[in-house]
Amino acid sequence: MNKKYKEYVETLRKKADIDYAAAVLSWDKETYMPPKGAHFRSQQVATLSGISHEIFTDKKFGELLKSLNSNSNGLLEKEKRNVELSLKDYIRIEKLDTNFVIERSKVISTAYHAWLEARKANDFSIYTKALKKLVEIKREEASLIGYDQHPYDGLLDEFEPGMTVNKLDILFKDVKEQLVEFVNKIKSQPQVQNSFLKKFYPKDKQWTYGLQLLKNMGYDFEQGRQDVSPHPFTINFSPNDVRVTTRIDENDLANMVWSCIHEGGHALYEQGLSVEEYGLPLGSYLTVGVHESQSRLWENHIGRSLDYWKFNYPTLQDLFPDNLSPVSLEAFYKGINRVEPNLIRTESDELHYHFHIMIRYEIEKELIEGSIEVENLNQIWNDKYMDYLGVKVPDDNKGVLQDVHWAHGVFGYFPTYSIGSFYAAQLYQSVEREIPNLPKLIASGDNSQLLHWVRERIHQHGKQYNAEDLIEKITGESFNFKYFLDYCKRKYISIYEL
Repeated sequence: MNKKYKEYVETLRKKADIDYAAAVLSWDKETYMPPKGAHFRSQQVATLSGISHEIFTDKKFGELLKSLNSNSNGLLEKEKRNVELSLKDYIRIEKLDTNFVIERSKVISTAYHAWLEARKANDFSIYTKALKKLVEIKREEASLIGYDQHPYDGLLDEFEPGMTVNKLDILFKDVKEQLVEFVNKIKSQPQVQNSFLKKFYPKDKQWTYGLQLLKNMGYDFEQGRQDVSPHPFTINFSPNDVRVTTRIDENDLANMVWSCIHEGGHALYEQGLSVEEYGLPLGSYLTVGVHESQSRLWENHIGRSLDYWKFNYPTLQDLFPDNLSPVSLEAFYKGINRVEPNLIRTESDELHYHFHIMIRYEIEKELIEGSIEVENLNQIWNDKYMDYLGVKVPDDNKGVLQDVHWAHGVFGYFPTYSIGSFYAAQLYQSVEREIPNLPKLIASGDNSQLLHWVRERIHQHGKQYNAEDLIEKITGESFNFKYFLDYCKRKYISIYEL
């Protein structure tokens, strides 16, 4: 190995060790940490964040990156790609000094705990002051990083490189015009029933079934674990330690089932990354949109399919006979795909889901550009839900307080949920073409070929390719919204007998 490249690898792995140590503390914060530990935990995470930032933005490391990038003849292609991507990150991150990073970490920790308190009290005003300070620091971050046309572009690039407000406005225009039209056709049909999902399902039995679903997907419990948190998430400390959380509502089976499958999709991606590239760009996921494509592929294309439940439904019926014995497989399949506007993003059907994302995108964009302010956010939120989904928001917990993302300081992330869903539909049409017997395999409980397919074409590459290049390499054409619309039409025309 090139001597300078070896130094580069050692530096990034040292940084990764610190980042993952901070991640362990963050995972504990959301699962097991006692309430009174919040103050010092915030300080501990902020300190580690500062050390990590100093390592990566050290001028000597910057000089090393520039030297390797300009004199790359002795490097392998993968090594060149690692250096190229690290230099890009370095140029971006060095614009933020250590004091700013530490302050941002403290503001985020304060906002997270204010969000928890506001959730307990069902009162947005408790969160307002902390969120306002967080929005201000994110505006400052966008300004420091720089952008060509819109300040939100600077924040978007962290999660989906190359994505811009201009591109997203066009994408959500398609959602408004094409998806809304199709949803309106469904509204004119008799509604399918899903009341069986809202009966009493004991927590312990749900937990056991969720673990079974994860195992059947191929999630390796020797490399991970599941816990409970207020908001389901996936977190990793290496490809050999990838953890998921779920949320269990004893009066709503759907909460647990599809959060397990969704987070399982994320976790399979992380478990499929290269161990040899630990700490390096090629050992990391490509983009958040591509990451989301993996969770949405498993959650919707597989986890809400009739074939999937041909195998899994009998076990579920045996576990909850009083609730599900009277419900046929076909009725269950239709019920879990019920299309109906609702208040909660994570409980939304896969069509209205993108209306939820569009609302968050519009709010984030306007917050960062300064055309709206935090003090009015709950009313703005409520108005948009009435305009776009026709539902009245009864309280803050079912409204502006439902997501944890802003409390984590994550702005520019929400659009990747829709991007990922649209990627997933385009990728899945390639899966169906390349594994023609996939429906029979899924119906028999065999998910191994699908897992092998995504591991081979997506997971193992890390950041080797750009997202749009990877989509084109796999599917044979550039990113196209029509695949999602075609998938939805095929599925729901049958369910609603259009």
